[in-house]
Amino acid sequence: MNYRTLSFRAALPAVCLLLQLVARAQPVAGTGPKKEMPPEWIDRDTHHKVVRLSRKEGNNLSFYFHNNPFIGNRMIFYSTDASGKHLYTVDLKTLALRQVGMGGASGEIVGHRSNSVYYQSHDSVFATGIADGKTRLVYVFPADFKGSITTLNADETLLAGVKASEEQREILRKYPEKHDYFNRIFDAHLPNTLFTINVKTGELRQIHTENTWLGHVQYSPTDPDLLMFCHEGPWQKVDRIWTIRMKSGEVRLMHKRTVENEIAGHEFFSPDGKTIYFDWQIPKGQNFYLGAVDVATGRERKYALTRDEWSIHFNVAADESEFCGDGGDAGQVAHAKDGRWIYLFHPEGDRLVAERLVNMKDQYYKLEPNVHFSPDGKWVIFRANFEGKEEVYAVECKKS
Repeated sequence: MNYRTLSFRAALPAVCLLLQLVARAQPVAGTGPKKEMPPEWIDRDTHHKVVRLSRKEGNNLSFYFHNNPFIGNRMIFYSTDASGKHLYTVDLKTLALRQVGMGGASGEIVGHRSNSVYYQSHDSVFATGIADGKTRLVYVFPADFKGSITTLNADETLLAGVKASEEQREILRKYPEKHDYFNRIFDAHLPNTLFTINVKTGELRQIHTENTWLGHVQYSPTDPDLLMFCHEGPWQKVDRIWTIRMKSGEVRLMHKRTVENEIAGHEFFSPDGKTIYFDWQIPKGQNFYLGAVDVATGRERKYALTRDEWSIHFNVAADESEFCGDGGDAGQVAHAKDGRWIYLFHPEGDRLVAERLVNMKDQYYKLEPNVHFSPDGKWVIFRANFEGKEEVYAVECKKS
């Protein structure tokens, strides 16, 4: 064997690696508008890799931003096609899809202890195991109690939700667009009731009633006794963020507005349950912050952002080292001139330093992207319509 053969064999691993990298190279493309993108691409403007997760026919939507959609390395999402609306799982490593549960599902609740997804179909609540696919009936609402479940507590003993009055439901039926129903429901001051359902016994309890619009109901991810809810309506007119204790019934305001036109909302728990984060503007539409309140002490802090960096929804990584946001168009409260981006935020002192992940210039923001960090923290997952239909995507936090 001569030295040339030895030299070639020595270089062979590097050549193979180069060929693998070339084979895996992604096309560089502008994201959108209303055209079919490749399954994976590098966003031309940000140099971050984007992957379509929902590789099936129909319209596909990821969960609302504060609802944890992950079980292990799988993510649950909605898909609506010719057969109706169903829940699916996508394996975040292989991208394999699998339908779970029954059709017509709503609720967006994952049981992380039991590896189940809870959902509501009409008046019935079901739970389906992700591993075995077995479905069980959890509860059937009585005919005179039209409630909707929205959350499950940390030890999976209680579901919770809101029951609105029939008058409020009629306003929604008559005025289905948000700009038509929003102030009407707020001004009506109709009774709303928080309720719980015992998952094992099926006991329904009405735990809190107010003559105001209640929503955004979320259990703490770690404290099974703590439930957060909000006063819905124009944010500058309400003290929005509240908690209630299951055992004692103690109701507590988590943030008190102190300035005219101050707003706070789109609240969500940190993964450890110790902090409630929220969009905070002092006053509305002028100075923008991501707010944080300590659940135990009530101590508050805030991180400043620019107008263009403001996002409809924010979210936080598991270790709280980074945040993400879904941006917004000029019609949102910030009236951003260049705000249509998926963002990654790095906290530095009392401000957030923004990094753009995806150019959302062709997103129609009536569909809000609703960002989530992947379980490993390496991707931001969102929903979008820049291909002309609704799909679920992941963008890599690290530049390609």
